[in-house]
Amino acid sequence: MKAERGFILIETLVALAILGIVAVALLSGMATTTKATVITSEQAIADSLVRSEIEYVKSCAYQSHPATYPIDGSMDIPAGWTVPAPSTSLVHVSDDGIQQVTVSATRNGKTVLSVKIYKVDR
Repeated sequence: MKAERGFILIETLVALAILGIVAVALLSGMATTTKATVITSEQAIADSLVRSEIEYVKSCAYQSHPATYPIDGSMDIPAGWTVPAPSTSLVHVSDDGIQQVTVSATRNGKTVLSVKIYKVDR
């Protein structure tokens, strides 16, 4: 009977150790899932903002040698997010009617998504 008391204590300690390992694995998985959800949501918002601004830039008239194109004033931008004025650069040395326009979305000062498009003088 005395030998069994020590054996029950060892069984209990082993069971607690196994339970602790399972709990750590479960909590680690939940933390990873939460982080992935936040990143996916952030990327979806950035994609929506950039696509909206791209459509606005496409609708603007072609401007020779502009530094930037205007920002869509009617766009609803969530708190903490900004869409800087789209910057432009010439594709060739002279303005032959093709510009590269960079549109980006930032959150709390960090660029989340940046997309380059080409605007053509038609």
